[in-house]
Amino acid sequence: MPARSLELVGREAELEELCSRLGIVADDPAPAAAVLLGGDAGVGKTRLLTELRDRAVTAGWRVVAGHCLDLSDSTLPYLPFSEVLGRLSVDLPEVVEETTGERPVLRRLQPGRRVRSGGGTGAEGAMERGDLYEAMHLLLDRAADEQPLLVVVEDAHWADQSTRDLLSFLFARSFARRVAIVVSYRVDDLHRRHPLRRQVAEWSRLRVDRMLLEPLDAAAVRRLVQALHPDPLREADVDDIVARAEGNAFFVEELVGAAWATGGVPADLADLLLVRLDRLEPDTQEVVRTAAVAGRRVGHDLLAAVSGLDPRALEEALRAAVERHVLEAGRGDTYSFRHALLAEAVYDDLLPGERVRRHAAYARVLASGKVVGTSAELARHARLGQDLRTALRASVEAGTAAMQVGGPDEAAGHYLEALELASDSALVVALAEETGVGHVDLVLRAADALSAAGHALRGIALLRDALAGLPEDTGAVDRARVLAQLALSLYQGDQELEDELALAREAAELVAGGTEAQQVRVLAIQARILAGHRHEEEAREVATTALAMSQGLDMPRLSADILTTLAGLQQHHLGDDVVEALATVIGQARASGAVKAEMRGLYTLGRFHQDRGELEEAIALFETGLARGVQAGLRWAPHSFDALVMATAARHVLGRWDETAPATAQADQAPSPIIEAVLRAFGAVIGAARGTAGTADLLAGLREHWGEEGMVALHAAGAELELAEQAGNADGALATYDRVVAVLSRMWRELFQARLRLAAQTLGVLGTAAVRQSAAERDALRPVVDRLLDDGHRVVDYLHDEELAYGPETRAWRVRLEAEHLRWRWLAQVDPPTCSALVEAWRDAEREFVEFGHVHELARTRLRLVELLVQDGDLEAARPVAEQVRDAAGALGAPRLLVELDALVGRPAAPTARAEALTPRELQILGLVAEGRSNGEIGKQLFIATKTVSVHVSNMLAKLDAASRTEAVAVARRRGMLP
Repeated sequence: MPARSLELVGREAELEELCSRLGIVADDPAPAAAVLLGGDAGVGKTRLLTELRDRAVTAGWRVVAGHCLDLSDSTLPYLPFSEVLGRLSVDLPEVVEETTGERPVLRRLQPGRRVRSGGGTGAEGAMERGDLYEAMHLLLDRAADEQPLLVVVEDAHWADQSTRDLLSFLFARSFARRVAIVVSYRVDDLHRRHPLRRQVAEWSRLRVDRMLLEPLDAAAVRRLVQALHPDPLREADVDDIVARAEGNAFFVEELVGAAWATGGVPADLADLLLVRLDRLEPDTQEVVRTAAVAGRRVGHDLLAAVSGLDPRALEEALRAAVERHVLEAGRGDTYSFRHALLAEAVYDDLLPGERVRRHAAYARVLASGKVVGTSAELARHARLGQDLRTALRASVEAGTAAMQVGGPDEAAGHYLEALELASDSALVVALAEETGVGHVDLVLRAADALSAAGHALRGIALLRDALAGLPEDTGAVDRARVLAQLALSLYQGDQELEDELALAREAAELVAGGTEAQQVRVLAIQARILAGHRHEEEAREVATTALAMSQGLDMPRLSADILTTLAGLQQHHLGDDVVEALATVIGQARASGAVKAEMRGLYTLGRFHQDRGELEEAIALFETGLARGVQAGLRWAPHSFDALVMATAARHVLGRWDETAPATAQADQAPSPIIEAVLRAFGAVIGAARGTAGTADLLAGLREHWGEEGMVALHAAGAELELAEQAGNADGALATYDRVVAVLSRMWRELFQARLRLAAQTLGVLGTAAVRQSAAERDALRPVVDRLLDDGHRVVDYLHDEELAYGPETRAWRVRLEAEHLRWRWLAQVDPPTCSALVEAWRDAEREFVEFGHVHELARTRLRLVELLVQDGDLEAARPVAEQVRDAAGALGAPRLLVELDALVGRPAAPTARAEALTPRELQILGLVAEGRSNGEIGKQLFIATKTVSVHVSNMLAKLDAASRTEAVAVARRRGMLP
C-alpha cells in the first residue's frame, strides 16, 4: 500500500490559488509575489508544497527549499538559507562563486563553513547583517536570471530570529527578476508570545499574502481514505477515521496505515504514530531512534558515525526506513522524518537512559571533528548527554557565533544556558583555563546580548543577581566590571530603583587595580553616565583620560564611544559647534566598525536637532540610526529603539499621525513588555486625541509600567490628561499629574523639562472643568492652580540657572502655561483678568506654537482662542480661527476637536420663531445660566455689567415664556437650543 496518496486530494483549489498568487503560470508574465502558508500540524502543507514544486518545475521555474528545524535552545541562525545556498551551489556554481566573490560575507552561510572552528569564544569579527541580507538578495536575484526562482522555506514556526529578520528584508525588497517566496508555518504552534505570531502580523503589512490551509472536509477525507486504501474498509472504520482525523491529512494517512497493518484503528494516537516503527527490523528501529535524537533531519555521515553500524548494514536499515515511509531521503545526503510529529513521537518513546546515551554519542562525534557540525548542535547534545564540560564550552562558542551573524536573541539563549551550566565552579575554572572566559565574562556577555535583543529588564535582573551572588573572595576588578555594566544598563533603561551614578563611581574606584583595558572600559561608562547627569566638567575630565588610554591601547571602537560622549557634552546648550563635533565622531565610529557608537552618535545628534525644533533633520538622523541598528541585528537595542521612539514623537508633533502607525504597530512584535508598553503609549496618545474606543482601558493597563520606563509614564500621562480635558475631569487630571511627577522625579530629576508641559496641560483641564464647578469648588482649587503655575516656573528657572538653552518646544509651553493660568482665573472668576490681557496671552501662545510646529497643540491653542473670542462676542474674529481648528482636526483625523469647536460656535438655532428671536448674546447667556452661573459671574466672564446681564436674562425669559431661570433652561433644552 502507498504511504501517501499519489494524487493531491482535497487541495486542488488551494493549489490553483497558490500558483495564481505566486505567478506560477507558464504564460503569465506577471511579477511573482510572496505567500505565507499557514495551517495546523499535519494538515497537508508539505504535500501541497510538493505539488507546488512540481507545478513550478513544469512551468519552467527553478525551485530551492530550506527547512527550519526544531533545535530547541540550540538554534543555528539562518539555517534554511544555508540549505538554499547549498542547493544553489550545486545547481548554479558560477552564480554562487561570482556572488560570494563580490560579497564574501555570504560564504559564512555555506553549509561546509558553518562548523566549529575550535576556538571561537572571542567576540571580534562580527559581520554586518545588512551586508549579509543584501548579499542573499543579490544571489536570489541572479539565480533567477535564466528562469524564474521559487524559494520555499518550511516550518517557519521553528525559525530563529535571524532567519525571520532576513525573511522580513526579502519581503520588503523587490527583485529585478522573477523571484517568488513561500513560507509555511504551523498555526497551532503560534501561542500568544510566540515570536512568529508577531512577525506574521508585520509581514502581512508588507506585500505578503496569507493563505490558511483549513482541515479537509469529510468528503475529501473519504476520498483520501479511498486513495490510500484501495481495498474497501468497513464503513464503521471509515467513519471512525473521518471522525478522529478531524480533517488532518497526516492523521488520515496514519490511521489508514494502521488499519492496513493491523486491521483495526489504535485507540491512542501516540501508539498510532509508532505503528510503522514497530514493524521495522531491529537495526532499522535502532537507526530511526538514533535519527530522532538529532531532530527532524540528520546527515548521513553524522548518523553513520553515531549509529556505529557498518556501511552496508546502515544502508540496508535506511533503505527499509525509507521504503516503509518512516524516513525520507533528502538532498545533500540527508534523511528526514516524513513528518515532524513522527520524529517527536519516536523521541518521546525513548527511555531517559536511552536519550542520554544517544545524545552523548552525538556529542562525542561532533567534538571529535570526525563529522562537521555547529557549536549549537554540540552544545545541545553534550548538555542532554550529560557532558557538561563540553556543553559549557560549546554554548559559549554558539553564543559568540550567533552574535557574529547578528543574532542577539539566539546568543542570549546560549550564554544563559552556559551560565546555568556554570553553576558548577569546577566547570567554570576549566572554561577559564581553556578559553580565558570566566564567570563574570559570561555574565557580561549574556547581559549585553539581552540588551541588544531588547530584553533590558532581564539583563538588569541578571546583573543584579550576579552582583549579589559574587563569592566573598571575588576580586575588586570583577566586582567593578559587573557594577559598571549594571550602572550602564540602569542608565539606559530609565530605572528608578538604584543610583547608577553612584554605582559607576564605585566601579571606577574598584577597577583601579585592574589592567588598563579593564580600567578604560569602566571609565568610559562612568564618563557617559556623568554626562547624562549633566556633570559636564567631571564627565569631560574622566572621558579625556579614558580616551587617551583607549587610543594608547589601540581600541578604536571604544575610542569612538568615548568621543561620542565628549562631543555630546554641549548638546543641551544647542550651539552649532555640537553638529560638527558629532558628525565627525559618527564618521569615525562608522569607519572603525563601532556600530553601537555610531547609533549613539546619530541618536544624540537627532536629539540635538529635535530640541532646536528642527524636526525633519531629527527624523532623518533617527531613521538612519534605526536602519543601522536593524542591519546589525540590534533593532531593539538602546539608541536603535530609542531612535524609533523619537522619530515617532517628532512625526506626532508634525501632525503626521498616520505615519506613526507602522511604529506603534510594532508593539505586536516587541520582545519585552516594556518595549511593547512604550509603543502602545504612543498609540494611546493618538487614540485619546482621536477618541478611539478602548483607549481608556489601554491606559489603565499601561499604568503598571510607569515605574519601569519613563517614556511610558510621560506619554501615557499626556494621553490621560487629554481624556480628562475632553471630560472636564479636574480630579482625574490632578491625580495623573501628581503620579507622573512622582514617578519621573525619581527616574529623571525633580524639575524634568516635560514637567512644564504637564503643568500647563493640567491647568487647561482645571480651566475646562471650572465652568461646571460651584464658586466654593473653584475657590478651593486656587492653591492647586498656584502650585501648578509655580511648578512650571521652577522648571524654566532651573533651565536658566543651569545655563541650558531651550528650544521652541519649551518656549511654547512656557507661554501656554501663563495663558492657561489666566484662562482658569477667567473661567473660575477668581481675580479674573481683563479681556485684552486674555487675548494678548493666547495670541502669544498661538505664535509660539506656530513656531514650534506642534499641529495638535496649535489647534488646541486656537480652540482656546475661539472660546475667548466667542465669549467676548467677537464672532468675526473667532470665525477664521475656528476654520483653522476645523482644518487641523480634519487633517489629523481628530473629531474630538470638532466636537469641542461645535460646542462653541456650532450651537444649533432654536426651531421656533420665538427661539429665533433670541440674540447671539442672549443664547450665550442662556448657556451660562444652564451652567448655574449667577448674573454677577456671567458679567465678569463676558466682561459686561451685572445690570446688563439682568436685562438680557429678563428679555430671554419673556421670549421663552418662562417664569424662572430654571424653567427657561428646561424650555430651551426641549426646543434644541441647548445641548
